[in-house]
Formats: sequence, C-alpha cells, structure tokens
Amino acid sequence: MVEVHAGRCNCGAVRFRAKGELEDLIGCHCSQCRRQTGLYYAATNVDKDRLEIEGADNVTWYRSSDKARRGFCRTCGSALFWEADGADYVSVMAGAFDQPTGLRFGYHIYCADKGDYYDVADAAPKFSVGSTSQPIGG
Repeated sequence: MVEVHAGRCNCGAVRFRAKGELEDLIGCHCSQCRRQTGLYYAATNVDKDRLEIEGADNVTWYRSSDKARRGFCRTCGSALFWEADGADYVSVMAGAFDQPTGLRFGYHIYCADKGDYYDVADAAPKFSVGSTSQPIGG
C-alpha cells in the first residue's frame, strides 16, 4: 500500500495529498522565507506527479524571485508551497501536513542569513548558503 500524507491550509480552502514516502525536511533561513513566515521554512520536496491539490484555485502564487514562486492560501494566507522554475517537484511546508508526519530535518540552508533571534540547534548539516556550498563546520 502506498503511503498518503494529507494536509491543508489553516482554513481548509486548500487541501493536498502527497503519495509515497516524504523526503527529509530542508530548513531555509533566507530573508525571503523569514519574512514570509516570521521564522524559517521547513519543507519537504514532493514530486509533482505524487502531489494532488484540492482547491488549487484558492492558491495564490507569488513570484518571489527570478527563479521561484511561493504558493499560499488566498483566504487565510497560510504558506503552503515553494516551486523553483522548471523543477519536477514542489516544496510543501511541513507545518501544513496533518500529524503524525514522521518528518525529520535533513539539512539547513542559508544559515548565514538566519535571524539573530534564534539558533539552529539540531544535528542536521548546516550550509552558509545553498546545499552545494561548504557545510558550516565542515
């Protein structure tokens, strides 16, 4: 039987199902993610062919850079998705999934840009910028 992980926005106008095992979380500490959420993004990448979105007409896509867009519920404002141009996956915010998720952090990116009001204290690898950069402490 294929695992199915369901989730939704705060008001329920957008619901989704991710089929199959979820990848480890990526914590993104860049200024855009912090400004959108107040802290940082924690997301798992889901292949587009494994993601079903109900209420997709309630998702507003914001072009946040020349490389990606962010999807949020147009009713309640819940941050839900991040999508790189041309990618075959969508990053889905961990907090939008129904529990239990079984999710764990795989790594953190843009740690050099993190807010001065928190620490990244778990044992997952940390990168100053993207995941192809030299790990912090590595």
